[in-house]
Amino acid sequence: MLSRRLFSKGLVAGTGVLMAGCGTGSGERQPPEGALLDHDGAPVPSELLKAGPLGDRTFGRAEAPVTIIEYASLTCRYCRQFHMATYPKIKRAYIDTGKVRYIIREFPIGRSAAAAAIINRCAPAKSYMRYYDTFLLSQKQWGGQEVRKDAIFKVAAKAGMTRGTFDKCMSNQAIIDGLMWVKERGRKFGVAGTPTFFINGKKMRGALTFDQMKALIEPQVT
Repeated sequence: MLSRRLFSKGLVAGTGVLMAGCGTGSGERQPPEGALLDHDGAPVPSELLKAGPLGDRTFGRAEAPVTIIEYASLTCRYCRQFHMATYPKIKRAYIDTGKVRYIIREFPIGRSAAAAAIINRCAPAKSYMRYYDTFLLSQKQWGGQEVRKDAIFKVAAKAGMTRGTFDKCMSNQAIIDGLMWVKERGRKFGVAGTPTFFINGKKMRGALTFDQMKALIEPQVT
């Protein structure tokens, strides 16, 4: 069984759609506060870049001039749209060429997304994107309001996970706690839905096109 702490402390949230993105509902739209933000209400760069207990899943050159942080939910159709249409172009043009460092952070919306995020994080770091892509592309097979463990396992098995490993991962409290830390901290940065991006600290929301991201990246790499 999934730990009670997974559901009682806020890793799981409701579902909705806001501004061409997947939202967590008006009840969670708390104004950012505290030392994590500057006087204009923007995230303090050093705080935004701070990795959580599980570390960040990072792609690209560490010294790249542009850092993009994406908060995503594996059940979000707009996250799927972005990763099918835009991310491959960003990877070819900017990540693979050393111009962008890309960080993916989990912001699961709903019980199924939370369960899939646990499995994705439990997989070996080198296999993270394989699991991530498999879950996104198979949303209709495993998503829903209720957690369908067998359906989620079938997706994980496609990416290479055994049933024994899957069952152990589902009850891994360290991963559950780490994911809750990332989501709660994301809320403090003003994340209220997915996908949400911070492009060198500039917050953007929704399934951005390549041209939209290019317009934000190019002035900072030329």
